[in-house]
Amino acid sequence: MKRKSLSVTKKTLNFYLTKLKDPQVRKLYNLFSNNLASMDLTNKKIMVGVSGGADSLAVLFFSQCYALKHHIKLYPVIIDHKLRKESTIEAKNLKYKLKQNFKINCKILSKKIVKINKNIQSFARDLRYDLFFEECNKQKIDYLILGHHKDDLIENFFIRFLRGSGLKGLVSFEKKVIIYNGINVIRPFLSISKKDLLKINKKTFGFFIDDPTNNDDKFLRSRIRKLLINLDKEGLSFNKFYLTLKNLSKSDQVIEFYVDKNILENSKYFEKDKKIILNQSFFNNPEEIILRSIMQVIKRISWKKNYPRGKKVNSLIDSIKFSNKNVKLTLSGCIIQKIQDSVIIYPEKR
Repeated sequence: MKRKSLSVTKKTLNFYLTKLKDPQVRKLYNLFSNNLASMDLTNKKIMVGVSGGADSLAVLFFSQCYALKHHIKLYPVIIDHKLRKESTIEAKNLKYKLKQNFKINCKILSKKIVKINKNIQSFARDLRYDLFFEECNKQKIDYLILGHHKDDLIENFFIRFLRGSGLKGLVSFEKKVIIYNGINVIRPFLSISKKDLLKINKKTFGFFIDDPTNNDDKFLRSRIRKLLINLDKEGLSFNKFYLTLKNLSKSDQVIEFYVDKNILENSKYFEKDKKIILNQSFFNNPEEIILRSIMQVIKRISWKKNYPRGKKVNSLIDSIKFSNKNVKLTLSGCIIQKIQDSVIIYPEKR
């Protein structure tokens, strides 16, 4: 390595080590490090999602510290969703600033899209994840770190509550590590507030991009955020909320235990034909157990990436349980066929 390169590397390392001397920064870094300690990430490549917000930049800072300490190759990615006319310029400016000032090379991912008239934030979220996972597969990356925090946790709970989500939907966001499409999605700061991450951002990189849609009342998330401010004044603390969420999560784990038991005892999977046969006892369970069991076996067979909607699955279950005749239906890329007392599920031809 040339003398100039060594000087730049040393200067960069000193920047991060100096920032870690701050007690507040060091405390959150230790939390970050502990959340990653259970995974053997040495010499691995890790993707970090960088939106430009204070939360994602705080996570990028800690990821860079962790990478320098543990010999990890960091792969920071900026998503340009192109849903606002300013987004492309913001992405390029963010990439330049991180490269110029902090020697962090980011890749910008984007996709040409048609005009979206409704559910813009939902579309943007799905687009981000699609681009993340496509790039992970392309670069053979198994780990993705995101900057979700406890404010996101509470907001998502209320958004799903208002949309009528069941128990599984309400608690599904609280896990710090989930495996999705074969990628380990890590969210190390679900117990940390955005306010705390803002403080870290000021002490480290010292800048962030403020997305104007965060305060736009036409979006449900923005309205929920303002509602939570009022609920906080009425005494809704995160600790109280988190206790409720943990209790709900325990109930969810009990249900999942019986779902796994039902699938293990009352279904048989044929790898060669890629089909599952369910016996009659599969349906001799409480409604929630049957619902989740059917969703899981369909997900295993289907070539589609999303779970089928609960309303459609309930309709399917009713058709199977209450029909005396043989039934043949399609759902989520699968053919579901009832023959006497058995149900066969196999994929539709594409």
